Amino acid sequence: MPAAPANLRGQPEGIVTGGASEPAAATRTSKVVTIGAAHAAHDTFSAFLPPMLPVLIERLSLAKAEAGLLTAFLQVPSLLQPWIGHLGDRFDLRIAVILAPAVTAACMSLLGVAPGFAAMALLLVTAGSSSAVLHAVGPVLVGRLSGRRLGSGLGFWMVGGELGRTLGPIVLVSALAVLGLDGLPWLMAGGFVASLLLLFTLRGLPRPSPSTDASVGFGRALVTMRPLLVPLAGVVVPRSFTMVAVTVFLPVLLREQGSSLWFAGASLSILEAAGVAGALLGGSASDLFGRTRVLAISLLATPPLMLALVHASGWGRWPLLLAIGFLGLMATPVVMAAVQEAYPENRALANGVYMALSFGVRSVVVVLVGLLADAIGMRAAFLTCAGLSLIAVPFVFRLPPGKVENEASSIRS
Repeated sequence: MPAAPANLRGQPEGIVTGGASEPAAATRTSKVVTIGAAHAAHDTFSAFLPPMLPVLIERLSLAKAEAGLLTAFLQVPSLLQPWIGHLGDRFDLRIAVILAPAVTAACMSLLGVAPGFAAMALLLVTAGSSSAVLHAVGPVLVGRLSGRRLGSGLGFWMVGGELGRTLGPIVLVSALAVLGLDGLPWLMAGGFVASLLLLFTLRGLPRPSPSTDASVGFGRALVTMRPLLVPLAGVVVPRSFTMVAVTVFLPVLLREQGSSLWFAGASLSILEAAGVAGALLGGSASDLFGRTRVLAISLLATPPLMLALVHASGWGRWPLLLAIGFLGLMATPVVMAAVQEAYPENRALANGVYMALSFGVRSVVVVLVGLLADAIGMRAAFLTCAGLSLIAVPFVFRLPPGKVENEASSIRS
């Protein structure tokens, strides 16, 4: 495994080149927050499709299978993130990151006036490709700006994504009520504003110099990542069952248990709101106490909370939803930080591999959990997913140690 370069020891990688002075800490923090805000704007638009599908089905007389294909067109480009990340390690893809909110906003806002299925497919593939670039390279820019506070910086990044996914459906249905489908293109102005903010935020940063390791071929770079891939998959796959259960099938479970339609729908908003705090504080906590400890706490604490939720009723579910959202979703920025720390000279590739792995596994797990619920019932499937997540705990301790763990080992020796 390549050793971390000297400029990572307390300095943000890629920011100091050719003797240029690094931005002040306060300036770096403001840039991280701005990138997180642009991430929120981008994901607001990328979240338009699900609540728009019923309208598109009615307007164009689409079959349900065609509607499902539209979702696939938006998501499939995410599988390209390892290749995009590899390019990001070799070339400066900053301009592509800057353009991503504007491109995605334009494509998603034009869906309502697209003349047919083929035009919508083209718009969604373009939006998905733009999203893939942002999510492969954006966290790496945040990581380089964050320096030693990598977990905290990635927490801000995740907060942006959670806010965007929460706001997107609300913005879309409100705009449909006021503007109608034909008026949706006016919304793209928000994406253009986000891209302008990114332009002014990132234009003054020196271009990072590609390292020797970053210049190797894609296949060889993946081989060097093999020590990370096995434990990473061991964490991602079992944890995906928990995340799918609580972020996709939770409303179904609550409705089957007699909750009102309002509470079943609101449960996800409660969960995501707690997840915003969990992502931010979880990343910061991992900077202080180590990635391994925070990940282990998240994985061990979530299953019993899910068990308690299944047996709770009425208002007693509220604190459990908050706790599951906070502790369950806090793990994501921590895993991202661990991945970037493991391969500091191939950060974008490592991050792209993680994002593609997460997307691919989640796509399969959603189907598996649905089949499991059909076979044994939603309640039993929910509890099974909670138990499966515990399989990830041993793999946490096989992940490459982070900064805090390495410093502790140095002190002990």
